[in-house]
Amino acid sequence: MKSIGVGVIGTGYMGKAHSVALKAVGTVFETALKPVCEMICATSEAGAAEKAAAYGFKRSTADWRVLVADPAVEAVIIASPQRTHRDIALAAIAADKPVFCEKPLGETLQDSEVMTAAAEAAGVVNMVGFNYIRTPASQLARQIIEAGEIGRLVHVRAEHTEDFLADPETPANWRTREASSGALGDLSPHIINAVLRLIGPIESLVADIQTVHETRPGPDGPEKVENDDQGHFLCRFANGAMGSLTFSRVASGRKMGYAYEIYGTKGALRFDQEDQNALWLCDSDAAPGREGYRKILTGPEHPDYQAFCLGPGHGTGYNDQIIIEARDFLKAIETGRPRWPTFRDGCDVNRVVAAVARSNQTRNWVTVGDLHA
Repeated sequence: MKSIGVGVIGTGYMGKAHSVALKAVGTVFETALKPVCEMICATSEAGAAEKAAAYGFKRSTADWRVLVADPAVEAVIIASPQRTHRDIALAAIAADKPVFCEKPLGETLQDSEVMTAAAEAAGVVNMVGFNYIRTPASQLARQIIEAGEIGRLVHVRAEHTEDFLADPETPANWRTREASSGALGDLSPHIINAVLRLIGPIESLVADIQTVHETRPGPDGPEKVENDDQGHFLCRFANGAMGSLTFSRVASGRKMGYAYEIYGTKGALRFDQEDQNALWLCDSDAAPGREGYRKILTGPEHPDYQAFCLGPGHGTGYNDQIIIEARDFLKAIETGRPRWPTFRDGCDVNRVVAAVARSNQTRNWVTVGDLHA
């Protein structure tokens, strides 16, 4: 087994998740490449050293440029705020190092287009972190759709809804201060990515977004919220299917409301991330009195499940999705071949996000393919 030195930029929620995945992926999937946790980067030297010790990295730094330039760091994982993604990715690409970037790819569509063009021109391995679509259940949903089991797709209803800012007394923080960190920039990319993967390209859409709580408690009194709390859009896919997508951070009671219902001419599928080890399938050819959904519990027969567990219904979890991403990234590096989702796929998501913002501003339908930075 050949080793590869990996550097992780960011020590927060996702930085820790990727660090855990790097430690586990070689054992879970018996990968040909064994990742070595070479260096981790935080915003201070003391904080970086503390996380290096906690997460098992050899070295640490407070300067991402040092990490990218280090010869022992052979691949880079970007798990820092989205405003930093462009500069770090371009530096890694210039250094001819494979780069994995957490979603959304860029803070803006322009950032994403520049990052994508640079990666493709250099031929550097690149991936974007959309973890939720990697559950065995959602991978099974894609297999069912591709096999034509539910017929021609006609409609999807999908959402990514959470309630972490449902309470208007929750204090202002970075999520309410940065324009690109609202529900549109933070939550919608996940469910947009899901429908692009399961249904196909979105041709056009009309959208509405809203800030529900316009001020929040700040250190010096009420503070203006700088971004959106919720939104939704109607869309038409290139294959003719219709859709409606909702995203919200103020949906009371919803903890991980990443969910979809997909209707076809021969049946339907239903999935909810809060019950991520189950997929509901409806067969329109069922005998009278037997119509409706049946629950399929994921098990060893389904994509990527058996590597974690041999028992049907025992289930996989959130961190397992990150381990699957790590496996795919290592495989792309090993083979030199792109693995979905690439920067191009991440850019497609950013284009839809930009179309939603444009439609909300103009109050009109927008053709997604017409948008360029």
